[in-house]
Amino acid sequence: MSEPMSEPAAPTRGAPWLEAVAVYFRPSVLVVILLGFSSGLPLALTGTTLSVWMTESGVNLSTIGLFSLVGLPYTLKFLWAPVVDALDVPLLSRWLGRRRGWLLATQLLLLAAILFLGFQNPVAAPLMVAAGAVAVAFISATQDIVVDAFRVERLDTSEQAAGMAGYVAAYRIGMLVSGAGVIALVAALELKGIPRAQVWMWGYVAAAGCMGLGILATLLAREPEGPVRHDGAAKGEPGGAVQRVVATAISAFTEFLSRPQAIAVLAFVLLYKFCDAFAGVLTAPFVISIGFDKATYAGIVKGVGLIAALAGGFAGGALARTRPLVACLWIGGILQTLSNLVFSVQALIGPNVPFLTAAIVVENFTGAIGTVIFVAYISALCGARAHTATQYALLTALTAVGRTFLASGGGFIAEATGWPLFFAITVVAGIPGLALLAYLQMRGHFGELAKAKG
Repeated sequence: MSEPMSEPAAPTRGAPWLEAVAVYFRPSVLVVILLGFSSGLPLALTGTTLSVWMTESGVNLSTIGLFSLVGLPYTLKFLWAPVVDALDVPLLSRWLGRRRGWLLATQLLLLAAILFLGFQNPVAAPLMVAAGAVAVAFISATQDIVVDAFRVERLDTSEQAAGMAGYVAAYRIGMLVSGAGVIALVAALELKGIPRAQVWMWGYVAAAGCMGLGILATLLAREPEGPVRHDGAAKGEPGGAVQRVVATAISAFTEFLSRPQAIAVLAFVLLYKFCDAFAGVLTAPFVISIGFDKATYAGIVKGVGLIAALAGGFAGGALARTRPLVACLWIGGILQTLSNLVFSVQALIGPNVPFLTAAIVVENFTGAIGTVIFVAYISALCGARAHTATQYALLTALTAVGRTFLASGGGFIAEATGWPLFFAITVVAGIPGLALLAYLQMRGHFGELAKAKG
């Protein structure tokens, strides 16, 4: 195996924008970008692509609907994250190191699971398809745990936001390849006369082959510096591995909760992106209900919105290179909160396509800036290397509470108030997160965070 890529020397002082661009070409950031593609690739294979395959095969809608449950591992991955922190992969971790061993193990298993799923028949063996889909989702969620831990540990503070921006962009490209890309390949193979019973198999084979990019990234990567391991008691003792996993989970909780302002930090993590989630869950119903057709929704909200989100992600990464983390959180928080007002104006104007385009660009661009900065903050919180995977998985699960549960009552509010007032209320929903940001800044939280990372 070739030697891992070495880190470049510290960049010389130059124009801030040149440094902001140059960070994306550092070997550590390039590796994270490739891992982002590897993380995004499996998602559509158990979602949109699988649904299209089953629909074409004649599977009934009720069964297809039930297959949405295979996505549960992505929500529940924090439950087995302590395993990734506590245990090594036999042979691979000894050869590659703790994180890279886990990365290669999950990627090889994922490649095999995708192939297994692709060789099934949705009509003749629906249970085997379900087993394959669950396997892909579970292993993919585990890969996400390891990639997040690797990214947090491998990138330094100045690279976190840029790494996350590149990761998100590559993640979306991976989803595009396994979604629209696989479906387009299947359609092309059908036009060449290959039987329908085989084209989907070849589509999944091609997707499995794309996992090679993630494997390449793992082999080229440098292993992050690991924590001091106290595992002597676990060696050779029955139940030692289980004891270590339980101890890691408990330690991850207690270590975090012992920090100053821990409860305020958790509340901030819960509420910082709440205004975005509150508005975002009803964006599609809003666009359709005020008079736009589905084609316009797909073209502008999904197409133009994707481009704006990618641009916003890279803008957030550049911002983080030139400003302190707390300043970036203020900028991202204010922008993502106020941007919801463009939908209030849209509701008053009605189905105006140019304004909708501008509104989607503003909302997706500012929301992506807020997301990249926020993830950089969460990454900074996970400084204890013995618990990186567990703490990161728990914190991201907490953000999902705001996205899923707290925002679930938005429809009732929209029905009671109407669209213009509803989106104004989502702006108000952003104030608690900003108030907590001010509180944490006054209490010196960000200074302590900078010291810990330094």
